[in-house]
Amino acid sequence: MGLFRILSFAFLLFLEIHARNDCSTAFCGNNPFEVRFPFQLSGQQPQNCGYPGFNLSCGSQGAQAVLSLPYSGDFWVRNIDYLTQKIILYDPNGCLPRRLLSLNLSSSPFIAAYSKNYTILSCPPEFVRNRFTPVDCLSTHDSLVLATSAMTLARSLNMCSTIGMYTIPVPWPDNEGLTSDLNGDLRLIWSDPNCLNCEAKGDVCGFKNSTSDQILCFSDPGSGKTRGLEIFKIIVLSVVIPAIFCSICISCFIFILERRQTRNPENAVAPVESAPDATTISGLDDSTIESYSKVILGESRRIPGPNGATCPICLGDYHPKDTIRCIPLCEHCFHSECIDEWLRRHGTCPLCRNSPSPTRGANT
Repeated sequence: MGLFRILSFAFLLFLEIHARNDCSTAFCGNNPFEVRFPFQLSGQQPQNCGYPGFNLSCGSQGAQAVLSLPYSGDFWVRNIDYLTQKIILYDPNGCLPRRLLSLNLSSSPFIAAYSKNYTILSCPPEFVRNRFTPVDCLSTHDSLVLATSAMTLARSLNMCSTIGMYTIPVPWPDNEGLTSDLNGDLRLIWSDPNCLNCEAKGDVCGFKNSTSDQILCFSDPGSGKTRGLEIFKIIVLSVVIPAIFCSICISCFIFILERRQTRNPENAVAPVESAPDATTISGLDDSTIESYSKVILGESRRIPGPNGATCPICLGDYHPKDTIRCIPLCEHCFHSECIDEWLRRHGTCPLCRNSPSPTRGANT
């Protein structure tokens, strides 16, 4: 009777823990990034799973995560980097420069990662064509729009009219040249809530519970409980209950065996040792990872296969002399050090989520 009470208590505890586990990770369509605190995906996660101002939604087709800024409208989310607290956005209509000229981040928790002062000019095509980089989506047949951070250039182009001077977010702080097409992604960062230390330890932030504003660091993003309760749950589910069940089975087996020995000593059966369970490995071994092809980029930074100019894992641009590793079949490529660490942990392509081909490829 006492054993039954212990099992009942453990089962009720299990149900209680999982009943409160309502902040699991969510995804929008085929987006490679996960949605979790401080972000909250409307319709898939409860409101208390996100921080105010970090609400996301899936687009009309349900395949794209959307961030709505209070005074600037909807932007599509390309990626979220929780470790550096950065979100990368782009314009669904393909004209980010037009949105940047009227961008207003007030009443939102985000600020631009980098900004630069630009003078926006409208110039006759015959004077500037093939000399400067125009802002294509703002230009017309009769007028090319230029964006320059060089005041001397803006003053020298006396045949152009000044549209205005703007402080515009830029992807990187370095100088991109005399003019810019303003066509990079919009990179925003946030400082509140500050989960940098928590993410650096491999943990995630979250509210203490559904009625509290206190933010804690959790080892499991879907728990909604303190670390101590998580450890207790693991002990109960992984050790106590299996140990009790095994003890019952062993006791019954020994009892039956002793009765047989008492009745027929000559037919005693030796105990059978159970074979140890095989350890399941979720990632790939180093020899398999090293078998996938590597490429050292040249000055052109040309990446083989269906890949862009940015590593989808670390979000850093590729540079000459970078070592790139490509996954067979899907041909998605990444920085070698980024994808090697990923495959040791997950064993699937971080973009398409397919398992890499076991076919070995020669290193280059």
